[in-house]
Amino acid sequence: MSSARRQALLALFKIFDVLVMVASFSLAALPVLYRSGLPFSEFFSMRVKLQNFVVFVGLICAWHGIFVAFSLYESRRLAPRESEILDILKATSLCMFAVGAATLLFHITMVDLPFLVVLWGASSTLIISSRLVLRFFLSNVRKRGRNLRHMLIVGTNPRAVQFARRIESRPELGIRVIGFADEEWPGLTAIEGSGKRLLSDLNGLAEFVRNTVVDEIVIALPLSSFYARAAQIAVLCEEQGIVMRFLPRLFNLHKARSTSEELAGDSLLTLSTGPLDGWPVFVKRGLDIVLSSTLLIVLSPLLLLTAVLIKITSPGPALFRQRRLGLNKRQFWICKFRTMVPDAEKRMAELEKLNEVSGPVFKIKNDPRITPVGNFLRTTSIDELPQLFNVLKGDMSLVGPRPLPLRDCQGFEHDWHRRRFCVRPGITCLWQVNGRSSIPFEKWMELDMQYIDEWSLWLDFKILAGTIPAVLKGSGAA
Repeated sequence: MSSARRQALLALFKIFDVLVMVASFSLAALPVLYRSGLPFSEFFSMRVKLQNFVVFVGLICAWHGIFVAFSLYESRRLAPRESEILDILKATSLCMFAVGAATLLFHITMVDLPFLVVLWGASSTLIISSRLVLRFFLSNVRKRGRNLRHMLIVGTNPRAVQFARRIESRPELGIRVIGFADEEWPGLTAIEGSGKRLLSDLNGLAEFVRNTVVDEIVIALPLSSFYARAAQIAVLCEEQGIVMRFLPRLFNLHKARSTSEELAGDSLLTLSTGPLDGWPVFVKRGLDIVLSSTLLIVLSPLLLLTAVLIKITSPGPALFRQRRLGLNKRQFWICKFRTMVPDAEKRMAELEKLNEVSGPVFKIKNDPRITPVGNFLRTTSIDELPQLFNVLKGDMSLVGPRPLPLRDCQGFEHDWHRRRFCVRPGITCLWQVNGRSSIPFEKWMELDMQYIDEWSLWLDFKILAGTIPAVLKGSGAA
């Protein structure tokens, strides 16, 4: 697509979004009109105040600015559909905050909570629908060989060939791999089955690009041995205005996800295995605060009764505090109801030979240190309830890998066990739902890794729902 046609289409798209905002405001005003009891003719004949008009124009400008900030007018050719929908929901939600702020600042009487709900729902639905229709239209256009971008892949290793095949298998992206550029080497025959050919060597790449239609260049060279050459190609792309991409698996990592970020003015490629930030992490923390504080209030009679029961049946404090390792190995004091005799930790050394579980953890089914009340508290998991204070404080989450004592963590045999520290520990996790202390240590660690790799808010909800029957059954509690 030519630059002029793209700019014209982009301008039309921006105008369409403004019209969507106007239409959404009109839809949101209908309930207000209905509640007011005014006839349509009288309502629309009302004089619009200059201040309201200025505020409305300002909101349109803010709406447009928010959409630009969320890159909703940039090419989404390679972005997944779900990512664009999520960005739209973020943008429209922020627009609602802007409308709410304007309402408080300028005392706009017609805007209330139902108005904002309808406005958000209408605008989000219309914008998302328009983007999905556009995606469908452009996808069909590209499948017919129109609006294509020509891509040259620099490198002929197996990873480069696999990448070319994946691109070719998705014609809706509108990317045509024209071929490869590389030096002659024994593995060059790998491209024979790809249907593409070697178009240039690395020395002749600049001359080839000067005289050939190339929209994008993907660098698939091993940077450990071709860094200087890759840097020259990057400069070449910058000088000629060609989009440059590179395959991000620089260090042959299998679990880490890559994201591009900007920090203090520098562009960074970030590799991480756990969730760093973003709205899901923010929502997770918000739910932790709301649910833990609510549960502490609702369960306060049970907490008080349990503390009294422990005090009158066994000498020593009602609560047990122990140092545990949390997020990125930060130490914190975990809080639980005491279920053992006061000197339980001092007696651990003499009981080591009775340990019944594999790995560095210590568990005895019929531990002689457990008090009669403590046995009931463990079976029902009531002893875990004071950890809600740890959740409220931020040391823990409701859902996450269980925080282990320092002694257990020091016994880890593999570094991959320590990946559990990349997320905040929790009261319950997949381990709790799948048998608790009855499962082997290695399986426990694998379940923790599965939680980290597959984490989502929906997974947290499923684990919380599954924890309730697991606790009621009391299976594997220790």
